[in-house]
Amino acid sequence: MGLLVFYALISIFFSFLCSILEAVLLSINPTFVNLKKKEGKSYALTLEALKKDVDKPLIAILTLNTVAHTVGAILVGVQAKVAYAQMYGSTTRSILGIEFTEDLMVGVVSTLMTILILVASEIIPKTIGATYWRQLANFTAKTLKIMVLMLKWTGLLWILQLFTKLVGGKGHHGSVLSREDFTAMTDIAHEEGVFEKSESTIIKNLLRFEEVLVKDVMTPRAVMKIASEKNTISEFFEDNPKMRFSRIPVHGEKMDHIEGFVLKDNILEEMVNGNGEVPLSEIKREILVTERNTPIPKLFDTLISKREHIALVVDEYGSVSGLVTMEDIIETLLGLEIMDESDSVADLQELARKNWETRAQRSGVLEKNNNKE
Repeated sequence: MGLLVFYALISIFFSFLCSILEAVLLSINPTFVNLKKKEGKSYALTLEALKKDVDKPLIAILTLNTVAHTVGAILVGVQAKVAYAQMYGSTTRSILGIEFTEDLMVGVVSTLMTILILVASEIIPKTIGATYWRQLANFTAKTLKIMVLMLKWTGLLWILQLFTKLVGGKGHHGSVLSREDFTAMTDIAHEEGVFEKSESTIIKNLLRFEEVLVKDVMTPRAVMKIASEKNTISEFFEDNPKMRFSRIPVHGEKMDHIEGFVLKDNILEEMVNGNGEVPLSEIKREILVTERNTPIPKLFDTLISKREHIALVVDEYGSVSGLVTMEDIIETLLGLEIMDESDSVADLQELARKNWETRAQRSGVLEKNNNKE
């Protein structure tokens, strides 16, 4: 009877250990590993190597777990027969009205062993590992390192890895996190109070930043404020005493031929210096040109590298589509409209659409919707 209990405990112990190691290994994420590396923890390098080639530690865990279950069940079954024979010999024994034989005794012991393995070596340890994986990370790293080395020495690791390569290809596991995962984690963090709403918005906008194109954030051509480069500074100033924009595009002979832009500060400076008769062409600057389908991050890098704050947007035929500024890009990233005291319209794209609808209704191209509430 003593050997039966001993074999059962040994089997459950190793199975318990394997379940904890597996739960901790799968719970550890790259962020935790990098954080511990920065803290100078030596076991972080071991964890990084184990997570990079996760087949090896998983093979070691499953091998030991399978051996513990199989060998343990066999030994416990044999000892159950031996224990019964020692106590009752080959006779049938009636216990609580049930006729017990050797085979029935083995069945009962196997059933109890299965329940113990399920509870004590699966449910409980995996719950512990998934809950306290941070505290158990150091222990897990050192234990798995030893287990993998032992499996290498026996040669079993190489043989078992052949099967995983046949199923999983060349063993490239890729990243365990995707943009969708980060977005979901951001929402969860906001719900749990880790992030403020504004912080959550910025993170989600940053994750989809690559998908946003210039045409999605630009100021449309229909509502652009432009001026002729032939106008004098004083003429422009008289026509626009309350300038809302710091950079104004200027055109040549035709309004679609944007030649550059002028700074509001330069206009005010020239007016103060009495140079109002100077044409705008004298103080204009070159303007950066970009396409409608340019990703916002690419334009952002260009504006930073060239130290520019504004770019002219053109379509595939070279016609002017609109204007985009550094402010538009930052608004997109922050998820809000940056307005100062001189701004009266937050969404110029919406204004352009409304203006077009008004003109189309006047000309009869678009019928008025009399059913609007």
